[in-house]
Amino acid sequence: MDLPKFFAVDFFCGAGGTTRGLIDAGGFVIAGVDKDRRCSDTYTKNNPNQHLTNAEPAFLNRDIFPKSPAYAQGEQDTLLAELTHLIGQLRRAHPKVPLLFAICAPCQPFTTLARKELSEARKSGRERDSNLLSEAAKFVAHFKPEMVLSENVQGIGDSRYGGVWDAFEAKLQSLGYATGTEVVCTSKFGVPQHRRRSILLAVKRPEGSREATLVVPTSDPATPTKTVRQALEAAALPPIKAGEHWKDDPNHRARSLSPTNLKRLALAEPGASNAYMEKGEAVALMLDCHKRVNQRVGTRCFTDVYTRMHPDRPSPTITTKCHSISNGRFGYFDKAQNRGISLREAAILQSFPPEYVFYPTNQVDPVARMIGNAVPPRLAEFFSRHLIGLLEPPAS
Repeated sequence: MDLPKFFAVDFFCGAGGTTRGLIDAGGFVIAGVDKDRRCSDTYTKNNPNQHLTNAEPAFLNRDIFPKSPAYAQGEQDTLLAELTHLIGQLRRAHPKVPLLFAICAPCQPFTTLARKELSEARKSGRERDSNLLSEAAKFVAHFKPEMVLSENVQGIGDSRYGGVWDAFEAKLQSLGYATGTEVVCTSKFGVPQHRRRSILLAVKRPEGSREATLVVPTSDPATPTKTVRQALEAAALPPIKAGEHWKDDPNHRARSLSPTNLKRLALAEPGASNAYMEKGEAVALMLDCHKRVNQRVGTRCFTDVYTRMHPDRPSPTITTKCHSISNGRFGYFDKAQNRGISLREAAILQSFPPEYVFYPTNQVDPVARMIGNAVPPRLAEFFSRHLIGLLEPPAS
């Protein structure tokens, strides 16, 4: 029987970036957990397991918080029962296969969006979501997986977020895990993108061991840095125009651009700032609000909007607005194509395989959100392989 290297559960699985990496590392993903039902098709249809069976991971559309008078949507008890059944049957049948929990909580509570810009409902949601790691730790305490992998934004360790990262690590240590945490850049792991992320690794300590610290790698020496040009030209995608998509791949879809934005992007040189809007007739293309901010602070701001990616460097961070040239350096690098990057290109820069289909295939915004929120599969693959390498060989 072709046993996997490990079993896994992917908490906050989204579109499946972490799950794709876990499977590519030789794991069997039992289930993905996410409260956003819209991710279900993308998650399950792209991630059949490769060991034991070709079954898709179960998509458990559950809220991880406990139900209470103040929060009736909580489904923690139901989720615990479902996971107990799914994990239990595999662990009983294959007791020597270790278990990994991937816990990559949504990063929105730890971003710098000003609270004054949020509605009261969103403020409340963010405050609750800042406790996602502590709720996930309850599942670690219950199931005692041999390994834990967690990824989040670079700044999650900042004290202004209430010490949630440190508290999560301390909780894992109290449960008998050796842990380590580090801020890494995905470009050092074969992902063609600058994306700085906090990584936390945990391995269950052997009986009697006092070793409490793990070293978290900050690069993969075996994988060279990949540029935008290398990644996108290897995909051999056909040219498209703004507002178009390729008939053979509806995810190769670029957002429509206004006539003014087409003029802006036509003037943008690959890898350069938007200083082109400070000269001649192009001055009229700069937004008045940007002019006012520049005058007030005495320097140029928003220098990456309405610009093209540098072809010979990794891309900037792929965000949930990666389809919009007004939200960052998301213009296609080649001036022969006057458009922003397509959804497919954004996914490739996140290291998703080119055959990975995001649903609904006829829409832009929800797919961009899934891609931007995803953990790069190559990053998840590297660290899950690393964790397996840290485990002692099972007793014969």
